[in-house]
Amino acid sequence: MNNLNFIAINFETASPKRASICEVGICVVRNGEVVETRSWLVQPEDDAYSYWNIKCHGIQPEDTETSPYFPEVWEEIERLYLDEFNTFVAHNAPFDRSCLERSAELYHIHLPDLQWQFSLKTARQVYDFGCNTLGYLCDQLNIPEGTHHRAGDDAEMCARLFLREVEDSVLYE
Repeated sequence: MNNLNFIAINFETASPKRASICEVGICVVRNGEVVETRSWLVQPEDDAYSYWNIKCHGIQPEDTETSPYFPEVWEEIERLYLDEFNTFVAHNAPFDRSCLERSAELYHIHLPDLQWQFSLKTARQVYDFGCNTLGYLCDQLNIPEGTHHRAGDDAEMCARLFLREVEDSVLYE
């Protein structure tokens, strides 16, 4: 695992619209070790939130009303990390990938070519659990859990889960 380098990424959205990112979290893994976890609150377009999304993550309009918009956050991620990393890991990668793609479309951001890995898909290949949610898998595998549905904590949980999956798997030998 010495050459395993990736960024685990997680998005929380303000509404069912995938481009309504209100929080971004990343966890940087270098040479198979977690080296940094960060999160940014993001002001979604129109600062419009749905009741159900607030209920899920607890982030409210007043929490993001002075936060940067997504382009500023993405520019920082791109500047600080994407020269070194081109692989993103997300638990439910179709959701997180679509959040990134829809936001890039909304804000006219050119995305670099990124490779995506799904810790959910890998879990289904490696383990035989009846449930494969991020929280359940972390609980079963004794991976420290943070606050669910907060982007930084979920990104770190995903990174640690993926590292464990790689360790437990013959898929990546």
